[in-house]
Amino acid sequence: MILIADGGSTKCSWCLLDDTQNRVYFNTEGYNPDFVDTATITASLTKHLPGNLPREEVKEVHFYGAGVSSPQKAEIIAAALRQVFPNSTATVTEDLLAAARALLGRKPGFAAILGTGTNSCIYDGEKITYNVDSLGYFLGDEGSGSYFGKRLLRDYLRGLLPDGLQESFKETYKLGSRNDILDRLYNQPLPNRFLASFAKFAYDHNNVSYCREIVLEGFETFFQNLVVHYPNYQDYSFNCIGSVGYNFRDVLTQVARRHGMEVGKIIRSPIDDLVGYHEEVRSN
Repeated sequence: MILIADGGSTKCSWCLLDDTQNRVYFNTEGYNPDFVDTATITASLTKHLPGNLPREEVKEVHFYGAGVSSPQKAEIIAAALRQVFPNSTATVTEDLLAAARALLGRKPGFAAILGTGTNSCIYDGEKITYNVDSLGYFLGDEGSGSYFGKRLLRDYLRGLLPDGLQESFKETYKLGSRNDILDRLYNQPLPNRFLASFAKFAYDHNNVSYCREIVLEGFETFFQNLVVHYPNYQDYSFNCIGSVGYNFRDVLTQVARRHGMEVGKIIRSPIDDLVGYHEEVRSN
């Protein structure tokens, strides 16, 4: 048996694949090694994995994760996987490779992630060959859930949300005082996930011009700051994975075409296509 995992910062999607190609899907919370350590991941997996999962029978774990930016970061997750699945080998790599494999298979092209965070690359059919650094939610992640959430929360705290949105935002999230919110951002775990949780507000109110405009601005900034800096980027189709890209795919398509890129695949989650990739690899 092998396990394949697509680990975002907010949610991790798993698939157990047995020798007869049967698939069993389940979800856990996300594990970004920028924000959690090995002990935390181990405890969470122990608690949240399905009770009937035959852990001792798992021989391989392929984990693609947000925040896996170095061998040291990968080892934070790999160490937890080895504890939870004691008879397995654990391969941990970046979620961007999962996006490329899910979107493009073994064909070269451009792949992007627009979810809690942002990332993008040029892929040659086997490996990532070019990446413009998204710089994370503090400095970048343009067009991501955390980017839109930061804009909404900032305008809320300044009393700038228009058209009745101020009251609706307050009622929806019941955030408490300014100091409570800042404490949540600066002193408590997973601030990127906290910010990204507000992106849904823009989707739920996409009939309001303010929400449509911040989404359009966010995707435009994503293209201006990242996509257009790829060599010959207009030679590729635009392929994207992630809940933000999928939920706002009409706006994303508009912005991509404005920048001279035809749109290929825009999907919410890579797990089905990623499992298909691993099935193909096993069969060859």
